[in-house]
Amino acid sequence: MMEVKTVQKPDERRDFPRGHLEAVHLTGLDFAVGTFEPGWRWSESVAPLAGTESCQIHHNGYVVEGRMRLRMDDGAETEVGPGDVFVCSPGHDAWVVGDAPVVLYDFAGGMAQEYAKEAEG
Repeated sequence: MMEVKTVQKPDERRDFPRGHLEAVHLTGLDFAVGTFEPGWRWSESVAPLAGTESCQIHHNGYVVEGRMRLRMDDGAETEVGPGDVFVCSPGHDAWVVGDAPVVLYDFAGGMAQEYAKEAEG
């Protein structure tokens, strides 16, 4: 089996306040490119869509540009920037730091499958 897609022609795009997500879906892998503008914060821009107090998606990420702060529900915090590879478990908030947009790649599927989708119910 071989499968190739390009992020230049994503399978889907999801827009949310101050950002958007473009995703390609392959067998065994969902890959997303997230773009977050200055002023974006998960708890303000995505929480109303998700219907949860914190992000409940697992992220395997790579930051292409910009800086983002991550805060876990238990209070632990870190900041990621260009060239950083990170894993972040469910139960967090995140926001853009500074005046530059953040572009990041998310591997493994959580972000591409469920992120910024309206909660059912």
